[in-house]
Amino acid sequence: MRVLAVWGAVVAVGAVVLGGGTAVAAAVPEADLAYHGAASMAGGRVDVRFTPRNHGPAAVPDATVRLRWSEPLVDGQTFPEGCARSAARVVLCRVGALAADGVGKRVEMWVRLRGVPSEVLLEIDTVWNGGTVDRNRENDRQRVLVLDSGDAYYF
Repeated sequence: MRVLAVWGAVVAVGAVVLGGGTAVAAAVPEADLAYHGAASMAGGRVDVRFTPRNHGPAAVPDATVRLRWSEPLVDGQTFPEGCARSAARVVLCRVGALAADGVGKRVEMWVRLRGVPSEVLLEIDTVWNGGTVDRNRENDRQRVLVLDSGDAYYF
């Protein structure tokens, strides 16, 4: 009898946990962040400009994007407001709130790389999306090979 009572309590608790977990998962808003822009490089200086976009369906209360280069950056650089260096090859930029089907403020920066490489791989991805779920990670993760040609490479 005691075993049946314990088993019944376990089943009841499991139902509450599963039910609660399902309700919580369903309540998380979904958004689809994307970044589109261009990058160019000449003489070890990389110019980057991109615009964040939220394809929805929910708004994003706050978002942060990471820009990571395959080559280290020169120390002591100045970045645009909302952007900060977080590692030898990484800069984080707060893009802020994005309305559903909204376009954010354009981010423009240039960075100087150590040395003068003939190419650099730039990777851009979301590191914070304000607690929303993004099921389409293909358009908020960009990889761009930028050659030291002065030409713009679009993403």
